[in-house]
Amino acid sequence: MAKDRKVKGAEVVTRDYTIHLHRRIHGIGFKRRAPRAIKEIRKFACKMMGTSDVRIDQALNKEIWKQGIRNVQYRVRVRLSRRRNDDEDAKEPLYTYVTLVPVSSFKGLQTQTVED
Repeated sequence: MAKDRKVKGAEVVTRDYTIHLHRRIHGIGFKRRAPRAIKEIRKFACKMMGTSDVRIDQALNKEIWKQGIRNVQYRVRVRLSRRRNDDEDAKEPLYTYVTLVPVSSFKGLQTQTVED
């Protein structure tokens, strides 16, 4: 018989990831690069956390747009937090909140689970 398994995304968790934006927006026209980077961050968070409701922090949005619409930075370090949805009429019980993690260098960084 199969063992009882927890559904992916059933618990509240927080992890730090490095997203390689350059490979995700390669070949995209100049006027679509920053908007596409935001969409790719949203898509990444949805895939990693298993929630379709993804909310991006204002500081992360400003960091992506800091160098303009066409000069998006190559990598970004983000903290993905899967949280409980307090809304009674929400479609999903959990949502993902994406925030910026400022780092001086991306060398040697790996995915880490953050203890709150």
